[in-house]
Parts: sequence; structure tokens; C-alpha cells
Amino acid sequence: MRTALVCLFYLAAIAGAELATALVDPLWGIISHFVILFLLALNAAMVGKHPSRGLFLALGLAPLIGILNLSMPLAEFSQIYWYLIISIAMLAGIFAIVITLKLRPREIGLSIGAIPLQVVVALAGIGLGLLDYLILEPEPLVSALRWQQIIAPALILLVATGFVEELVFRGVMQRASVQALGAWGWVYIAVLYSVLQIGHLSAIHCLFALVVALFFGFIVKRTGSLLGVSLSHGLINVCLYLIFPFVF
Repeated sequence: MRTALVCLFYLAAIAGAELATALVDPLWGIISHFVILFLLALNAAMVGKHPSRGLFLALGLAPLIGILNLSMPLAEFSQIYWYLIISIAMLAGIFAIVITLKLRPREIGLSIGAIPLQVVVALAGIGLGLLDYLILEPEPLVSALRWQQIIAPALILLVATGFVEELVFRGVMQRASVQALGAWGWVYIAVLYSVLQIGHLSAIHCLFALVVALFFGFIVKRTGSLLGVSLSHGLINVCLYLIFPFVF
């Protein structure tokens, strides 16, 4: 019970940091995320070998995402390359946690199973991308819908937002959350993922992100594999930022 209450506190704190970033000043968002990251590290050190240690360490990836998004000097790069640069930094954080917790690849979804289901889940990303486009209607990340212009950005989105983000949330975080909070710990991570979408300032998008995160979390829970959800997540963003802005 105590671990659950502490996790709810961090969920509220991260939501507050996202709101501060979007509505007040990004500087306050950075400061808030740094404080949360420090508290999570402190909690992880204080609980010793308790299962919550792994969860507190894994949750540190959430404020780290906020810090990287807000503080890295990316102004000189095209926006599409922001995702690549940030994902490289996130991989370093993931690697450190995996080594610290001695996690095996299969424990964080790096396996292949239930291939027909994985294909269906991956293709669902096209429809989900359409729904998300109708909600957000973002500007495209490329100037024209030509394969020469979209092939590199598409690969970046598939890897940086598809594989890396799913490795963070449905891989490392979901594994740690289930160990610390029990069988329904994956729901907590889905809620956390939706909270990190607050910056879009769209309640409908946050609800959409929650539904998608619950769907992805359930698939990984059942199959033990990130394959389908990683491809689906990547396709959502490829459709959202590269294809549908031109189609519609």
C-alpha cells in the first residue's frame, strides 16, 4: 500500500511538471523534473532490495524524458532529428537501469512471439495514426510527400518513437511496475504515459494516449514481446507527422 501511495504521488508530481512546462514556463518544468528525478533516486536508495527499488529507478526515465526534451540544445537541428538525438540519450538511461537491475532481454520484451497477433497490432498503428491526426492535426515534419524525403524520417520515427519509447514504457517500466505493484502494475504505466502527453494541451489526446497505452500494455503482458507495439507506435507517428498531413 505504501508503495502504491508513493507511486501516486510521483504520478501527480509528473503531471504537475508537465502542466508547469506547458502553462507557466519551461524552466519551471525542467526544475520540477530534476526534483522528481532526485527524489526517485533517493527513494530507490532508501528501500534497499525491496521490489519498489526497481520501479523507482525505472520511473526516473519519465522525468529524464522531460529534462532531455526541454534542455538539450537542439535548435540547430531539424525537428525530426530531435527524436533521434533524444532516443540515443534515453538508450543510455535504459542500459544503465537494465545493468543495475540485472534484467534479461526477455524480461523487458526483447523477444518474438505470437507473430500473427504482432502483425495485427503493428498494422493497427495506421488506423490509430489516423485517429490521432484527426485529434491533433499537426504540421508535417517534411516539406513534401515524396519517398526521398520521408524514408529517413520514417525510419527515425520507427526506431526513436516506436522501439525506444516502447522499450521505456512497456519494457523496463512495465516490468518494474508489475513486480512492485502487482498484476495490474501495467495500468499504472499506461496512466503515466498519458500524463506525459499533457504538453499537447488536449484532453482528448491524453484520453486517446491512455487507451492506446492500455492496449499496448495488455498486448505486451499477454505476449511478452515489444515487436508488435513498437511497430504500431512507430507507424502511428509516421502516419501522424509524415503522411496524413498531406493526405488530408
